[in-house]
Amino acid sequence: MSSTSNAPNLTPIDLSAHQSKHRENPSFLSRLNLRDVVFALLTIALFSYGALKNMQLMDIYEKVILVFSVLSIIALAWFWRPLQWVFGWVAVISLGAVAMYAGDLARGETGFGLKYMFASQPLVMWMSVLFILGTLAYWVGLIWPRATTMSWLGSKLTFAGLIAGTAALAVRWHEGYLIAPDVGHIPVSNLYEVFILFALLTTVFYLYYEEHYQTKQLGAFVMLVVVAAVGFLLWYSIERGQQEIKPLIPALQSWWMKIHVPANFVGYGTFSIAAMVGFAYLVKFVGMPFAHLPAAFQASYSPSGALPAVTDANAPQILAGMQAQHAKRTKTLTIVLWVLGACLFIEPMVFRKGITAEYLSTYWAMYFGTGLLIVGFILLWRKQLATRLPDFAVLDDIMYKAIAIGFVFFTIATILGAFWAADAWGKYWSWDPKETWALIVWLNYAAWLHLRLMAGMRGTRSALWALVGLLITGFAFLGVNIFLSGLHSYGTL
Repeated sequence: MSSTSNAPNLTPIDLSAHQSKHRENPSFLSRLNLRDVVFALLTIALFSYGALKNMQLMDIYEKVILVFSVLSIIALAWFWRPLQWVFGWVAVISLGAVAMYAGDLARGETGFGLKYMFASQPLVMWMSVLFILGTLAYWVGLIWPRATTMSWLGSKLTFAGLIAGTAALAVRWHEGYLIAPDVGHIPVSNLYEVFILFALLTTVFYLYYEEHYQTKQLGAFVMLVVVAAVGFLLWYSIERGQQEIKPLIPALQSWWMKIHVPANFVGYGTFSIAAMVGFAYLVKFVGMPFAHLPAAFQASYSPSGALPAVTDANAPQILAGMQAQHAKRTKTLTIVLWVLGACLFIEPMVFRKGITAEYLSTYWAMYFGTGLLIVGFILLWRKQLATRLPDFAVLDDIMYKAIAIGFVFFTIATILGAFWAADAWGKYWSWDPKETWALIVWLNYAAWLHLRLMAGMRGTRSALWALVGLLITGFAFLGVNIFLSGLHSYGTL
């Protein structure tokens, strides 16, 4: 199948200018240096100490998971060196908090350092503030390109938020065991904890793409979905008090949770990145005049699939018709983007039972209103933003790679979930609502990848599909838990 009118083939465009230099190196191992070796040794030593200290609390499966986790951390930090600084600071903060607690959870309420800085809840608050400030800095840098320091600052603040949030989960894990050995568990068991995990995984994958493609402009778009998650997280902890650590329900008392949930949220995070990059792609498209579009896009409006020759007597009329088609299409897409943006921000509101006027008049009304203003601002500034966003080919490549990575991890998570179901329920698949919607999400992105790889789908069609995919993924994550009860419920709204 050839490329359709709304999916021009952009593959011939060279992306090497946008990619970081380390990809030119001949092999992975040839890049290793003394710092990499030291990091690996320190990581092994730290985890070995923790394992020896808590050996009695671990079964054979958890020991295997621990070894695999150590090897994964080392490999990832070797592959992308900024992670060495992230893991290093997380270790320093976490060990500092453990030392401050000194085995007494009550110190979290009496000690200044823990109460305001290094206990899990203050760290979550610092993460939230840093992510919000980082997003604002990204936007200032995008709107005023001369303020290059702001984009740099946005990246640094986002890295700091990543460190704070990761340390928060590590400290929270320790706090659970301070309550009681049978209460402690990996902090991925409820809605509060997995929203933190979602924000962190989305952020770390974005920061990798930021360095890999040498562009910071997308931070303004991608971090919006992280800030939206932070907004929900703040409401969930401040108004509902859901930050309290509770014992695991029987359905979650399994070592499968340690690998199934993180793999699942790698998928959710990268699918969200693809959606926001798709949004940026569409904003660039609707904001760019016909004359400035790549030739492949211009030719897609021609009945013949090619631009008219300069010597063609009918060229002016043909070009005028093509420009009119572009104007009509961008107008329609702008309306569609407004509606989709509104739906994405209203999605958490509809995932609550018993919505009342009082409920809508408070926090969530502000949440929804702010979302509409943000989407409206972006669309009003689409012409200015179009010139500042990365090339279409770069956006298309990031979108594809994010979905491809997410699809792999989501597939692994689904398979692991089937094994967990067999262990818990006695059968691999029972058409539980979460399983059914996980299959829908999987089929959605499988179809996206199939059409891209086999039919050459590119352009606005793939970008719009990626954006709509976030609505489907959002329902699979939140809506199923709230409306369709099952063993996968993380919490209620």
